[in-house]
Amino acid sequence: MERRTTVTDLKAMKKRGEKIVMITAYDFPSARLVEQAGVPLILVGDTLGMVVLGYDTTVPVTVDDIIHHTKAVVRGTNKAHVVADMPFMSYQTGPEEALRNAGRMLKEAGAQSIKLEGGVAVAETVRRLVDSGIPVMGHIGLTPQSINQIGGYKIQGKTPAAAVKLINDAVALQEAGAYAVVLELVPAQLSKAISERITIPTIGIGAGVDCDGQVQVFHDLLGLFSEFLPKHAKRYAQIGDSIVAAVSQYADDVRNGQFPTDKESFIQREDVLRDVGRLA
Repeated sequence: MERRTTVTDLKAMKKRGEKIVMITAYDFPSARLVEQAGVPLILVGDTLGMVVLGYDTTVPVTVDDIIHHTKAVVRGTNKAHVVADMPFMSYQTGPEEALRNAGRMLKEAGAQSIKLEGGVAVAETVRRLVDSGIPVMGHIGLTPQSINQIGGYKIQGKTPAAAVKLINDAVALQEAGAYAVVLELVPAQLSKAISERITIPTIGIGAGVDCDGQVQVFHDLLGLFSEFLPKHAKRYAQIGDSIVAAVSQYADDVRNGQFPTDKESFIQREDVLRDVGRLA
């Protein structure tokens, strides 16, 4: 019987020096394809606000949005560990609210763990969730939910004081019981130092090759948006162009009367047509 990847498996991967692959997915078909590709860790990220729901930032995403999409991803997978992202203001008000919302992610959506942003400031909340049986992945560096405070998508940890703060954040998350931590837009050398300092896996996004794993957004890797590609992303396919070409061809075929053909149609038997003609 197939089983899902667990937080214990992920920690063991770091210990063995085996790189961890993580990618976002937001619906049933994309989750199926990602799992078929052998990816053990899927994040239902609040990035769905931008790449699925059309918002400018992740801030408007709700708990119900994440639950809705996580359910679909869980239904589309059997082996991958599914992480549900805790959206803005679902945990910042304190451990009790965080526990209620995180519990919904596991009970209603079927996620195996949750992710939240912040370091020292959320350590108490992380500890409360872990003590209640909810596995937690941390997220430090650029924290998109704080984009209005940060003032843009900027590299974090560039000064000595900022670098020390990120190291302390990572250590605090580990001590609070987090099983892994995402490092976003962190200089590669600092990410390497953090990865060597803590025993839990680091998952990088724009944080260099020395993290224990990497996470990317499904739509960035596949070229579903042609307008913008983040510096930290590599486009492995140009699926967006292929989709536009396919839909354009379909539209042309409909307009020109070339679709559907007999191959895509259901043909009535001649004897039935004769009976219809007599009865009509």
